[in-house]
Amino acid sequence: MTAQPDSPDARPVDAVPSLEGGEVVAVPSARGVAGGLVAALARPRLLAHETVRLSQDLVSIAKGTDDHIPADKDKRFADPAWRVNPAYRRIGQTYSAWGSSLGRMVDRYEAEGADWRDVERARFALNALVSGMAPTNTLLGNPAAVKKAFDTGGFSLLRGARQMAGDLLHNRGMPTQTDSSAYEVGRNLGVTKGSVVYRDDVIELIQYAPRTAEVRERPLVVVPPPIGRFYFLDLQPGRSFVEYAVDQGLTVFMISWRNPTRKQADWNLDTYAERVRRAIGVAREITGSPDVNTLGFCAGGIIQTTLLNHLAATGDTSVHSAAYAVTLLDFDGRAPIAAFSGRRMIDTARRVSRTRGVISARSMGATFSWMRPDDLVFNYLVNQWLMGEAPPAFDILAWNADGTNLPAALHEQFLEIFRDNALVRPGEMTVLGTPVDLGSIDVPTFVTGALTDHLTPWSGTYRTTQLLSGPSTFVLSSSGHIQSLVNPPGNPKAAYWTGGAPGPDPADWRATAEKKSGSWWESWAPWTIERSGDLVPAPASPGSDVHTVLEASPGSYVVDRVPV
Repeated sequence: MTAQPDSPDARPVDAVPSLEGGEVVAVPSARGVAGGLVAALARPRLLAHETVRLSQDLVSIAKGTDDHIPADKDKRFADPAWRVNPAYRRIGQTYSAWGSSLGRMVDRYEAEGADWRDVERARFALNALVSGMAPTNTLLGNPAAVKKAFDTGGFSLLRGARQMAGDLLHNRGMPTQTDSSAYEVGRNLGVTKGSVVYRDDVIELIQYAPRTAEVRERPLVVVPPPIGRFYFLDLQPGRSFVEYAVDQGLTVFMISWRNPTRKQADWNLDTYAERVRRAIGVAREITGSPDVNTLGFCAGGIIQTTLLNHLAATGDTSVHSAAYAVTLLDFDGRAPIAAFSGRRMIDTARRVSRTRGVISARSMGATFSWMRPDDLVFNYLVNQWLMGEAPPAFDILAWNADGTNLPAALHEQFLEIFRDNALVRPGEMTVLGTPVDLGSIDVPTFVTGALTDHLTPWSGTYRTTQLLSGPSTFVLSSSGHIQSLVNPPGNPKAAYWTGGAPGPDPADWRATAEKKSGSWWESWAPWTIERSGDLVPAPASPGSDVHTVLEASPGSYVVDRVPV
């Protein structure tokens, strides 16, 4: 059967939207955002200088200058009318000149020595403001939408009005990103065959069925982030990290976190690290292996690290090696996820989270969206509200819309890590009764970063190779945060860099690194296989006499079902 153009199966494998997620962030207040921008712009001398310069630019635009043309790569201005129609041409130039003027003021604010957190807050607000003021967000200011309205006899406007009304009523005024009805967890998402072999009040543990006649002795335990559901690692067949790992002959165990409610407000790092410890114990018992390899994704890597620290301190050797995917441990450098972690903002976030018990998935998702407003807010506003198009059906967008809450206690601890850089200060924080000292962790590690990652900059993830004591391998992936993770081999546009032993300077490492076509999965797999022991016959059935099968994957917690 031929896939229809609007069907999920018709989309190219390499098409992954620009998304941010999988990390914990401080949810900014409107006051905090506005304050950041005001601090950058409310400087009389600079404001007067830019006002004069902008006025001169506007006069030049009125006279027909070729300056201030929106960039060719800016999709918002792709319609030919922005080049050939005198009115639209000048509107686009005026918008570009105005945005550039505000951008220069924030650049000057940074150059004059402002704290990077203040600069990031100002840029966050500036991006939202400039994106929101784009003429393309209005009907008359969008020639493509005007043309479509004429071509459809006005039906595109009716469809857009219905979509807008629905979003105002049911989506808190945010444009819908995807047609979630096209996907269902267990039907066409999270479908790699497996079984739930352990469950407690916080996690389910899934053991995936082998797809090879022989498997490696040492199992892999995957630690996904506590914000977001695990199945972004098990999307549709051909786009599933789990499927790829199982095909390499690895026995894969996946943690599935329960979505907390107000009743679980006190869940903290102790709670989550202890569940990873239990998952490791279950994987060892089922496979008979004395130890495991682990792989932490995004904020899951922070939880993984606190457990590794505890194991090192207690002489527990149940983890043989550990891998990290776009995880940031050192927050001394510039990282947008920590931009709203000032003391006053954390105190505000603490009060809010304690009152509500959780930071809601909707609040966290909105913050991620406003970090990239052109791609994740106004792109959908234009397509759905102005053009009258149906929301796209895309698996990763469906996952992105299916968020989870974050318990107040865990959120508070993450914010303190951001503010105080507590993980890299020996003894600054304690998890599982053990003071955290990253230098005590000496297992081999495989660390990945993403070249255009806006949440966890790759130079920051690289720091993990220097913070831990064991031998480390670093691989740099192309693309952004989530794009680098949903990255199956076979995408001709994907690339990654490998190099020698990581030294102190990430720029030095990259200068000598070798660029390769493909996915970082293809570098991680042999590294992990080398540390996974001999081949043995694949198990005939999942679980064991001690840990029997409870239900088929993807389990209950991922769909917010809590079995009695």
